[in-house]
Amino acid sequence: MADIELHNTLIFNNEQFQLKLKTEPRHLLSLLKQAIVSAQSAIQQAFENGADTLDTVNARAQFIDQVLTHAFNHYFSDCTQAVSLIAVGGYGRGELHPASDIDLMLLLQEKENEQTREKLEQFLMLLWDSNLDIGHSVRTLEECVNEARKDITVITNLIESRILAGDTSLFRHMLEATGPDKIWNSRDFFKAKLEEQAQRYRKFGDTAYNLEPNLKENPGGLRDLQMIGWVAKRHFGTRILSELVTHNFLSPSEYETLRECQTYLWKIRIHLHYITGKHEDRLLFDFQKQLAQIFGYADGENNLAIEQFMQRYYRTVIELERLNELLLQLFRQEILYRDTSENATPINRRFHVINGYIAARHENIFSEHPSSLLEVFLILELHPEIRGVHAQTIRLIRENVHLIDDKFRASQTARQLFIDIMTQPRGVTHELRRMNRYGILAAYIPAFDKIVGRMQYDLLHTYTVDQHTLFVVRNMRRLSVPNFTHEHPLASGIFHHLKKPELLYLSGLFHDIAKGRGGNHAELGAIDAEKFSLMHGCSSKDSQLVGWLVKNHLILSSVAQRKDISDPEIIYNFAQQMSTLARLDYLYLLTLCDIRATNPKQWNSWKDNLLSELYHKTAAALKAGLDNPTQRNIVSHENRTSASRTLSKQGIVSEVLNELWANFSDDYFIYHTPDEISWHSQILLDKAQTSPRIQARINHRNEAEILIYSQEKAGLFAAIVSTLEQLGLNIADAKINVTHNSYALNSFKVLEKNGSSPTEQYRIAEIIEKLNTCLNEPGAVINAGNLRKNRIQKSFDVKTKIRFDQLPGKDVTLLNIVTKDRPGLLANIAQAFVDCDIHIHHAKISTAGEKALDSFHITDKDNNPLLDDESIKTLKATLLRHLKH
Repeated sequence: MADIELHNTLIFNNEQFQLKLKTEPRHLLSLLKQAIVSAQSAIQQAFENGADTLDTVNARAQFIDQVLTHAFNHYFSDCTQAVSLIAVGGYGRGELHPASDIDLMLLLQEKENEQTREKLEQFLMLLWDSNLDIGHSVRTLEECVNEARKDITVITNLIESRILAGDTSLFRHMLEATGPDKIWNSRDFFKAKLEEQAQRYRKFGDTAYNLEPNLKENPGGLRDLQMIGWVAKRHFGTRILSELVTHNFLSPSEYETLRECQTYLWKIRIHLHYITGKHEDRLLFDFQKQLAQIFGYADGENNLAIEQFMQRYYRTVIELERLNELLLQLFRQEILYRDTSENATPINRRFHVINGYIAARHENIFSEHPSSLLEVFLILELHPEIRGVHAQTIRLIRENVHLIDDKFRASQTARQLFIDIMTQPRGVTHELRRMNRYGILAAYIPAFDKIVGRMQYDLLHTYTVDQHTLFVVRNMRRLSVPNFTHEHPLASGIFHHLKKPELLYLSGLFHDIAKGRGGNHAELGAIDAEKFSLMHGCSSKDSQLVGWLVKNHLILSSVAQRKDISDPEIIYNFAQQMSTLARLDYLYLLTLCDIRATNPKQWNSWKDNLLSELYHKTAAALKAGLDNPTQRNIVSHENRTSASRTLSKQGIVSEVLNELWANFSDDYFIYHTPDEISWHSQILLDKAQTSPRIQARINHRNEAEILIYSQEKAGLFAAIVSTLEQLGLNIADAKINVTHNSYALNSFKVLEKNGSSPTEQYRIAEIIEKLNTCLNEPGAVINAGNLRKNRIQKSFDVKTKIRFDQLPGKDVTLLNIVTKDRPGLLANIAQAFVDCDIHIHHAKISTAGEKALDSFHITDKDNNPLLDDESIKTLKATLLRHLKH
């Protein structure tokens, strides 16, 4: 064994170690510990000083080889049984990242005797005491073969095994007994690994674009690269990927791309292990900023350093995913269909189908007929029986992407093909994703290239912009499928009445296309969308509609989630923006599909209800005519009448109701639905109820509502929200009505942290009990502002923005707060109101990832709007102080 050097740095002096071991054999443990600490430090220093990534990974493996060999020989040199020390898994490949596990197998000819058992225990104990992360198995040859036969993971590890020390003939026997001619022939192995990869992909949502991706396990990650190596080794007996070039499975340029992708991901992984000091393969937010800095990125005018770094990462894994698909397709042809005659079924003069895969008829198809670069995807839509693209054709597509230039894009043939692809009854989403994977979509729409792999450093957007865009189109397509009508009955019904669904698809494709350019991405994208639509045969009117949808794709969500849509003036103003029912239909569908594709975890029935309520109310306003706006007094009268009708059926006479309702202002009857008014009235008229009156229910929209009716006092709202937050509930909506007889009627709609409503009876009972304790025993209130932030929240900074607006014709001031979301936030805001003698009349609470977007209707202690600058300045300063907690 020779000394180990890395980047002109001595990592391990083998001769010196042997000399020390010979003179001080009893000090083996301390010698190992010293050598390990020294070598690990030297490897890290060499890497940080510019050592090659591959050399770094190999150097650690070589060092561990020598350490283990010395330790093994120390214990087993006089062993009477045949024992082999074997490296398996990644270590078997000779690859060890700084904190990677060291996977070993101790192979025995037969069951160990007492002497061997003792030596095994001593050997393993030494390794553990040396602070090495060892994963090990001890098996006889027979056990090894049996386990390999049963478990695809075991045979995969053995494929990559190599002997470190011990009996070499035993190791050779193991290789022979587990070879493809004995167990797991290459066909069965390939099928099993394909299923294993499919399961792994499903686990990560079939996307490489997760916000906190796993370097190894995500689609396009290092496992995809290893998958290629495993199949190649099992079928061809190759030891290194470069041998696939010799077998004509990889072109030299493809191999170079694979090598570059591997090196880049390895470099990230090495730094990640050093940053965390442990075996960590997840690119968590905590580390992305540090890695961006290490890799030399700096914040730009339109792109943060972290976004630039992650875009490079995503583009790397996209490339790996493409090559993985290509090579597995080639393996499929070689392994599964090698003995099957290639019966070609013609499609047209350019394409035919071979063994279920579409293939170009000859290698010059795309150079002779460039438009075929789009035609192939249309054919796949028209022929759902085709299983995919033939590997050689994938390669030809990638080699000819450069043919998609300005002349190509100006071709009427190409433009018609693209529109045909977008308007087929099936396969649109699937083929758009394939076009993106092969680089065709970015080539045909140059603006799309800028969003490929582009992440947004926030918690709202779960996917990269290109992946999100394709998910939006997927959601639109689902609305057209009868089997999915139950998911969104209203949206599905609207979709089937659209005259031109392709306009919706185009708006989905372009709604975020200007992200990262600087300026207003909706306005910039609208220009691109309208121009593209005109170029692709849409009328001027239709093109303007697509542009309008892109320009306004955020407003419906904003109004629904941040404004009080029970206010008829809000509805009227929004209806004016829509101007026509057709625009509202398209925008509602775009908004629904956009939100659902942004972050699945943040979509819930509450948001669904808000969007549909805004849609219905706006549609009604448009049908009534914009020259005939609904008056507030009419809404108040209609809600009172409807609630009275419901209550009269329960025996409550109008005189009793009028006496109760005389205590409430008109605003109460405007901002509450007839159903809510009926429920509140029953509780307030129930003489069996004690004070304070606290009730909760699940309404007809499956929303959890809480009613608290008690004498008005300072700090009441703060105490309530603090208790609700301590219960782990998110407040979605709060309305506070102070009656003429100085009682406060507080109504809340609440959600669990996961976005669902707390519907279980035990949970409802718990909420009521805690609120009773809070209001009857003030000292029992816990400051929810002290709740701990989670790991992810700590990774983000949000600049607090506070804005005051006076609402024309309203006796309240509108306060909008944008700040970092965190546990106890609303309780802190409520405490600031207490400090400044501010009364709250309505609160609309929403979040967008790490941001809290809260709106309040407030007045001073005399129920007047905040009009003087000094009051506003004091409240703003108090809020800022509480928000720093």
